[in-house]
Amino acid sequence: MRLHALSVTAFGPFGGTVDVDFDHLGADGLFLLHGPTGAGKTSVLDAIAFALYGVLPGSRRESRRLLSDHAAPGVVPCVELDATLGGRRLTIVRQPEFLRPKRRGVGTTKQNAKATLTWHDGRGENLTRIDEIALEVERLLGMRVDQFFQVVLLPQGDFARFLRARNEERGALLEQLFDTDRFRDIETWFQDQRRASAERLAGRSESVDRLAAQVATAAGVDLFTGTDVVEWGTDLLDGAREQARARTEHLRTARAEHAVSRETARFAHRRREARERGAAAAARLAVLADGDAERAEQIAELDRARRALPVRDRAVTLDQHRQRAAVAAATMRRREQAAAETDAAVLVGTLSWPPRPADAEVLDAAVHRWSGERAVLDSVAGDESDRRTAVADRERALARVRSLETDLRAVRVRLDAVPAERARLDADHRVAVAARAGLPGLEARHQGAEDAARAHVEWARESERLAAAVTTAERARTRYDDLRTEWLDLRERRLEGMSAELAAGLEDGAPCGVCGATEHPAPASPTAGRVSKDDENRAGQRVSAAEVERTTADAAVQRCRQRVDELATRCADRTAAELAAELDEATTALAEARRAADRLTAIDTALAALDEETAGLRVRADAITAELGVTRGRTEALETRIAEATARITAAVGTTSTVAERRAALDAAIAAAVAWRDARRDADSADQAVTRLETDLAECAREHGFTEVTDALAAVRDRARCTVLENAVLDAEKQRSAAAAVLAEPEVAEAMAGDVVDTAAVDAEEIRLRGLLDEAIASAGDADSRLRMLEDLVAQLWAAADRLGPAHLEHAELEQLAEVVAGKGANARRMSLRSYVLAARLEDVATAASVRFRLMSQGRFEFVHSDDVGPRGTRGGLGLDVRDDYTGVVRSAGTLSGGEAFCASLALALGLADVVAAEAGGITLDTMFIDEGFGSLDSGSLDAVMGVLDELRSGGRTVGIVSHVDEIRDRVPSRLEVIRERHGSTLRVHAGV
Repeated sequence: MRLHALSVTAFGPFGGTVDVDFDHLGADGLFLLHGPTGAGKTSVLDAIAFALYGVLPGSRRESRRLLSDHAAPGVVPCVELDATLGGRRLTIVRQPEFLRPKRRGVGTTKQNAKATLTWHDGRGENLTRIDEIALEVERLLGMRVDQFFQVVLLPQGDFARFLRARNEERGALLEQLFDTDRFRDIETWFQDQRRASAERLAGRSESVDRLAAQVATAAGVDLFTGTDVVEWGTDLLDGAREQARARTEHLRTARAEHAVSRETARFAHRRREARERGAAAAARLAVLADGDAERAEQIAELDRARRALPVRDRAVTLDQHRQRAAVAAATMRRREQAAAETDAAVLVGTLSWPPRPADAEVLDAAVHRWSGERAVLDSVAGDESDRRTAVADRERALARVRSLETDLRAVRVRLDAVPAERARLDADHRVAVAARAGLPGLEARHQGAEDAARAHVEWARESERLAAAVTTAERARTRYDDLRTEWLDLRERRLEGMSAELAAGLEDGAPCGVCGATEHPAPASPTAGRVSKDDENRAGQRVSAAEVERTTADAAVQRCRQRVDELATRCADRTAAELAAELDEATTALAEARRAADRLTAIDTALAALDEETAGLRVRADAITAELGVTRGRTEALETRIAEATARITAAVGTTSTVAERRAALDAAIAAAVAWRDARRDADSADQAVTRLETDLAECAREHGFTEVTDALAAVRDRARCTVLENAVLDAEKQRSAAAAVLAEPEVAEAMAGDVVDTAAVDAEEIRLRGLLDEAIASAGDADSRLRMLEDLVAQLWAAADRLGPAHLEHAELEQLAEVVAGKGANARRMSLRSYVLAARLEDVATAASVRFRLMSQGRFEFVHSDDVGPRGTRGGLGLDVRDDYTGVVRSAGTLSGGEAFCASLALALGLADVVAAEAGGITLDTMFIDEGFGSLDSGSLDAVMGVLDELRSGGRTVGIVSHVDEIRDRVPSRLEVIRERHGSTLRVHAGV
């Protein structure tokens, strides 16, 4: 890695833009970065780190406020670095996240970070994503950001702390620089494996205990307390097998005894049941013999009922026809009464009953006569309908005439009112046009009045701010004068006591800085109230701060005064009341003009609508006049039609009735005569049918064995009674047959011939033996169930016990190995695997650092790596001591003096840089910076250190030293000076000679 150029804008203490040409500055391989404390030396290194990785080193990494406080408003902070990384030259430009003033309104808004990477050789795509640039830089440099800050930017004070740190603290730094993640993963893997193995072993042990408890429960014994659980389970299993065999044999004996007893009880019950069935059958036959006479009567009654059924059916049919004849006679009488109420009344009383053939001819002749008269009426029915239609049309025409006359009057009234309305709209139109033409002037007047009123309010506010700013400026000037007077007084007092201050730095044998004498017989003594250089510097700083405050306050007064003058000009020396009255007047006039102008469109629309309405009214009046003439002519024609139709109707029917009324009377007479004729015919037919059926009923009764019809009807029985009689006869026959069949059975006959059987004794014996059998079944089932359960559980117990032994051995081996990897157990040095790796890296660092430490200490000191266990058993392997060749003693680094400790820290930093560079693939670090305190070195030690630094720049390497020690400034001709100023720091380059 080689740096070529750096440009920094508005970053940290640099308010403007500063540029560094590292090719020119480091031409001889060594340059000095110096300046007063707080000027920004470290900020140059921060800018380089930020350009490469986008973050700051060390504790400043979390800072997000990188925009310079000295930067002018609107300036964008930026860092641009031109460098060669991994053999390729590139330019990186980064802008950090910062807050900028809002473009509109007040306040600030966040501006996100940006970055670009541009290749000088043109190969590959330029990058603009921040994450991609960081990955590319890390790839080209071959080291992470933490490694870069330790190797290229050797940080101030870090290695002094590293030198004196405890093992844990030193290990934390080494873990940042060297990749030990894979070794940490190995340690974690061993811990996870040990934990998993312990869980598996605990699970298996728990499984064995659980199985033993289940075995004890199944066998009904106490929990296992011995040493060999397998033998204990096997003994329980053997006992269960013996018990199961004994109970199975007992069950076989109980089943045989119960089978014999059950068969004996079944035979006894069958004999008793056969005897009972035989006795019941004999008793039933005796009962049936007693009812034979009653059943003979039932059979005779059933026979008469069956023969009477046809007679009953004929009687039912005769009754139905008699009812129909009665209905027909009643209908005939109603039809005769209806005919008497019509023109057929002349025929009532002239017809006989029973009817004669000539009666029907009389009725038909009357109907024919009335039909002819109805045909004559049909010829004038059309005239009557036409007259009704004409009368209705005449009424509608008259109503239309009246409606048209009303509409015509309304149209003429509206046309008379149009001229006045047109004149009013024309006047409103002229007013609206004038108002719209005057709007621009009124709006400008209103805007001016509003701006003047607003300016007056702002003028009052700015006047108050001006008064406050003047007061603040007066206080700032007073404070500046007081502090400057105090500073001049302190400076004068320090000059007066300068001799004592110079005398304080004299040493015996050392030349005086003023006269050069090596003897100092009467050095000046400090007086009371002596002023030191620090006192003077602090007072000067307070003066500078007060001056800045005074200048800022004066600028604020100037800005406020200028603003007040501008606002007073806008107000034109008018009072607030005058401005308010003017604004109210302008607002009212503008509102009225806008309302009038807004009505212009509505007025134009109203005028157009009025013209259109006028034209429509004229057309409407003409149309109504024409329709009125036509309707009046139609009314006169309808009057003529009505008169002609009335004359024809009167000639046909007279004036007493209408055609419709006469037609209705004829229709009623015809309908009544026809209905009367049909009813007489139906009644005559019904009477004749009844006479025939009476003769048939008497003949049917004689055919079925009955003298009279009444005898046959008396023998009729309903369906339910017949069913009862049939069922009674059939049931008796079935019972007689069933009883005879039972008595004929051999088993029943044998039982009836033998003695009575007592079943109570055999039932009691069968129940007793059945109870014994149930007990034997339950006992054998329990034994078999316990045996099966124990066989399964003991088999599982054997398998679990077989797996538990090897698992114990495997876990013990894994646990011992995990303890060793973690730095515990048999690990005598208490070094974990990761510590072992770091110890190897630290040993390499100590070897590399010892070379330079011996050079800086003129061969006196070198580093010694220690892998001893730390105090109170803490981890070892990361100890770092110093061997003193003057005494041959290895001692702690904390016993070194200030200058010796600086040399040790610098040598350690350079050695660590060499090892990290080699770890990163042997990269070449062409540019590096050392930010350490050289002020603790004497001239001899400084010579040795400078010799080492001269050696570093061999091979084209450039080394930058960050220091404010004056003696180094004399030794290093190429310098980059950081100058602290009031408005931000700047850089000045002093090229070497």
